Amino acid sequence: MRKPAETSVPVAPAIAERWSPRAYDETAVITDAQLTALLEAARWAPSFGNTQPARYLVGRRGDPVFPRILATLNSGNQAWAFRASALLIGVMVTTNEKGEVPYADYGLGLATENLVLQAVELGLIAHQMAGFSPEQVHEEFGLPEDAVARVAIAVGSPGDPSVLDDPRRIERELAPRRRLPLAEFAFGDQWGSPAL
Repeated sequence: MRKPAETSVPVAPAIAERWSPRAYDETAVITDAQLTALLEAARWAPSFGNTQPARYLVGRRGDPVFPRILATLNSGNQAWAFRASALLIGVMVTTNEKGEVPYADYGLGLATENLVLQAVELGLIAHQMAGFSPEQVHEEFGLPEDAVARVAIAVGSPGDPSVLDDPRRIERELAPRRRLPLAEFAFGDQWGSPAL
């Protein structure tokens, strides 16, 4: 199902097509090449001073890591994410040999957006989640003290919204995408004064 962004001027196709569906095809498999491309896209994201703070825990449906990641999600996300072809946890490393890594959150965010846009480019879908337990990830996967789990990501192929069962979830899946208008998003000479 496509829900392209309605923009005032054209933007890159992967940006226009990116959204966060919950309806996944539970029979679809992510290939090694696809998964590698997602991680390469994330690896080549910019970071402050090339500190590269992003790391990922990766599980594919059917392997032993997938259910371990799934178990860290809250029940609302578990209800649909089990159908994804892969589940990942985005982790930021907060220190290196020079000390504290500046903007580690920002670096992980950039890497994860690269990963998600690469998914769109490959005809896949991705949904980023805050609804998971970073503490459980830390314990389950033996993260070092300077590694902080920040985001869970479901990746796979689109499924029919009816698989969501819950009428509210189906309605949300089918609803149009919405964003603030540019006049409320980009300001010029003072806050609240539109730049364009």
